Amino acid sequence: MSELLNALILGIVQGLTEFLPVSSSGHLELAKFILGDDALPADSLLMTVVLHFGTALATMYVFRTEIIEIIQGLFSKGMNDEKTFALKIIVSMVPAAIVGLLFEKQLEQLFSQNIILVCSMLIFTGILLFFADKATNTGNDVTYANALKIGIAQAIAITPGISRSGATIATSVLLGIDRAKAARFSFLMVVPLIFGKMAKDVLDGNFGSGSVSFSELGIGFVAAFLTGVFACTWMIKIVKNSQLKYFAWYCLVVGVIGVAYAYFR
Repeated sequence: MSELLNALILGIVQGLTEFLPVSSSGHLELAKFILGDDALPADSLLMTVVLHFGTALATMYVFRTEIIEIIQGLFSKGMNDEKTFALKIIVSMVPAAIVGLLFEKQLEQLFSQNIILVCSMLIFTGILLFFADKATNTGNDVTYANALKIGIAQAIAITPGISRSGATIATSVLLGIDRAKAARFSFLMVVPLIFGKMAKDVLDGNFGSGSVSFSELGIGFVAAFLTGVFACTWMIKIVKNSQLKYFAWYCLVVGVIGVAYAYFR
């Protein structure tokens, strides 16, 4: 029963923090540390990927109208806004895909409850959000060059503790991109990567072993999806209203407390 409760808590943490700019991977590692989760890195990564899958489906649900329009545009004749947007999404995926493929083993080792690393990166996220919150010139569209830069930010955010949504939205805003468009691009650009990661792990057989039960994965997945739908909708409003500073303070406080606790315990 305790394992199922832990899975529920992890799913809720993932669903809330995937879209809020406070690092879902970092909070998952903190939650595992607090709950006493001693899973091997491979098992820990399995749960992490499944929870991310739940929030990917939450993204698709929230942006279902836009996704349908993009799919219809892809199959229509000639170049259109939907095809252009899809190409920019592909460009943004390249950096994270390269890092994920070339440094997969090294990345797995980062998901081992390295609390000092996680909390240090939370502090970095907080500082980045402060800069983004001060940005005022935000009325531009996403260009191909900007899509690549945002993709680099997403690749860096693979590190637990750096918020993916925070890094990509902050980078977009600092590049002068409209806040609503920045949030939309940030949330949609990660969906293909998550499905790609899932497919790769299935083909590699990574889901065929480990001590995490199907019930734990299922409960975590459902919790991540439901809370993800709520958090995604809420986050869009937050970005539009320029309220990133509150999350910046949160990341700084949690990061400092976490570093101090890990160092002195």
